[in-house]
Amino acid sequence: QVQVVESGGGLVQAGGSLKLSCSASGRPFSTYAMGWFRQAPGKEREFVASISWRGGDTDYTDSVKGRFTISRDKDGNTMYLQMNSLQPEDTAVYYCAAHPYLVPRQDRILTITLWGQGTQVTVSS
Repeated sequence: QVQVVESGGGLVQAGGSLKLSCSASGRPFSTYAMGWFRQAPGKEREFVASISWRGGDTDYTDSVKGRFTISRDKDGNTMYLQMNSLQPEDTAVYYCAAHPYLVPRQDRILTITLWGQGTQVTVSS
């Protein structure tokens, strides 16, 4: 069964850091583009960051630029999101997404069929 599983969420004070991981299994994901989305209570799921299948192209939503870094390991099956200078508005459930040929982004959210179960990130003020 093809799946992606997130880990690394937790509770952190404002200004702190967390590193999320997304591990893929069931088939080689080295040719999949991957990304992170988040959903805060009462809000729609929103794009956070994406990375191409080769890892050379990355994209971020404006609110996290300069604070978050997306990366993936050499075999392409694990993706990371290093989150620094966390703020209370970053509080959300963070989801890993993967697509066989489209780079995940907000306007493609309905095309994404492979999602993780989500990991909670809570930033206290």
